[in-house]
Amino acid sequence: MGTRRQFVKKGSFLMAGMGASLVFPMELLASIRKNVSPNDKIQVGLIGCKGMGFSDLSSMLKNSEVEVVALCDVDENVLQQRTADLEKAGIKKPKWYSDYRKLLEDKDIDIAIIGTPDHWHCLLLVDAIDAGKDVYCEKPIANSIAECDVMLGKVNTSDRMVQIGQWQRSQPHFVDAINYVHSGKLGQIRLAKTWAYQGWMKSIPPVPDSPVPAGVDYKMWLGPAPDRPFNKNRFHFDFRWFWDYAGGLMTDWGVHLIDYALYGMKASTPKSVMAMGGKFAYPNDAAETPDTLQTVYEFDGFSLLWEHATGIDGGNYGRNHGIAFIGNNGTLVLDRGGWEVIPENDRPHWSQDNGPKIEPVPLQQVDANGLDLHTTNFLDAVKSRDKTILNAPIKVGYDAAVVSHMGNIAYKTGERLFWDAYQGQFTNTEANAHLAKAYHNGWELPQVG
Repeated sequence: MGTRRQFVKKGSFLMAGMGASLVFPMELLASIRKNVSPNDKIQVGLIGCKGMGFSDLSSMLKNSEVEVVALCDVDENVLQQRTADLEKAGIKKPKWYSDYRKLLEDKDIDIAIIGTPDHWHCLLLVDAIDAGKDVYCEKPIANSIAECDVMLGKVNTSDRMVQIGQWQRSQPHFVDAINYVHSGKLGQIRLAKTWAYQGWMKSIPPVPDSPVPAGVDYKMWLGPAPDRPFNKNRFHFDFRWFWDYAGGLMTDWGVHLIDYALYGMKASTPKSVMAMGGKFAYPNDAAETPDTLQTVYEFDGFSLLWEHATGIDGGNYGRNHGIAFIGNNGTLVLDRGGWEVIPENDRPHWSQDNGPKIEPVPLQQVDANGLDLHTTNFLDAVKSRDKTILNAPIKVGYDAAVVSHMGNIAYKTGERLFWDAYQGQFTNTEANAHLAKAYHNGWELPQVG
């Protein structure tokens, strides 16, 4: 048990820091899984096995009733790697698929985990619900606001359990921090800051196009994205930095942090947004999305600021990522390592008392694995058939993704954009052209009637 505690504690620290490695040691997983009656098993299929999808699966497998019956990936090399990983946990080889539609036809599967690049999420979620599966979908929920609208409508008209992988919603110290924000002790909150300064991110040197690697179904990987020659810079992890497939740090980290800013302020969509930034650190590298960005959102009674930078860690309050709620009485600062309250002082000419307006709160930490709590919460909803207990239902993912995409659209247009909440679009025609992305290669944006 001492060894297990060490592993669990190590995993928690990884999540509290960069959050870059969430894979649980498979050898340890073998030691904690118990035999379960076939009648009590929850059978899972994973679509997209390279990164966070496998972390999500590994987390679910800590619950002994979960059984992985299928893996789907366009890269056979990844299927081989993940099957070998599962064998370390004493788990026999699951069924393999390269076409997700074949996996969804599998009647043995109760839950589909979506761990693909962003540009696939909408199609996969809609098709998974139509196939009668409950879904755990990685963030951001979609690669455009139009896709977000489709997914929200689909989930809201179904009886399926859908959890979005914004696991901070299940992390206890994040919940405690928001309870403090909602207590009113900070006074009027005039500004919420969110930021991600990611020093680990290196430049991506341009490389020439190359033949498709053996074992890769590249046409399926492209899916609805534009047809381009294979380039390794656009494949696997680094797809995040290309507009065809994702939205850069704005949507990658932004959805996690902006989500909590919205949660704390009890807000959803802003009245206006403007952004500026560019490729200032690595102007000549292969990435398309900005390595430096500042985005300002206007809400009733407060502003929300997002900023990101790659290649440096010097973020606000000495933290490389976080959320700050700046109120008249003090500021609450929150990140994956904990939260604290920094009080404002009274001014001498305002009062005889020059002390703090509220009591400071030292750094509050909770040694817990947010991802494990999040997947367990999802499984509880699946077993109880109760959507109301989900910690990150579709609306949580929707709000964070829409606001993040708004920031990218403002960056692309270079304009201050005003949002018409009634029409569900901007008042700017050029900006509205970015609400949806064209589907290619015979794929079509799903329609929800």
